[in-house]
Amino acid sequence: MPRLTRYFIKTALIYLVASLSIGALVAARATFDLPFELAALTPVYFHLFMVGWVTQLIFGMLFWMLPRESKERPRGDERLAWVAYILINVGLLVRAIGEPLTALQPDLGAGWLLVLSALFQLIGGWAFIGNAWPRVRER
Repeated sequence: MPRLTRYFIKTALIYLVASLSIGALVAARATFDLPFELAALTPVYFHLFMVGWVTQLIFGMLFWMLPRESKERPRGDERLAWVAYILINVGLLVRAIGEPLTALQPDLGAGWLLVLSALFQLIGGWAFIGNAWPRVRER
């Protein structure tokens, strides 16, 4: 199994635990009379689950399982795949900070963190597609 695949999958597993923990905390808020501000973590839960867990698990498996591009570059331009991994994870971490900060303190002007997060994830997605696209072909 390629090293980058292991990184994608292990990171995805970490995000699975983190997202489910946040989801449980948000769900328990009303039952256990926890602070209302925990509701600001709801978008973080969804992003960590969908991008952190689902997308990264898929990316890791695709990087490993797609057909070889060539003998010299079996997994394509691995630099693009590493850029994707780094940008997606930096984008997720920035979103995990920026989302509740923007919701709880809108006067702070931290909305730019959400834009930055989205750009990191968008460029990361493009980088992954740039690596994977040449490997999707007929036999």
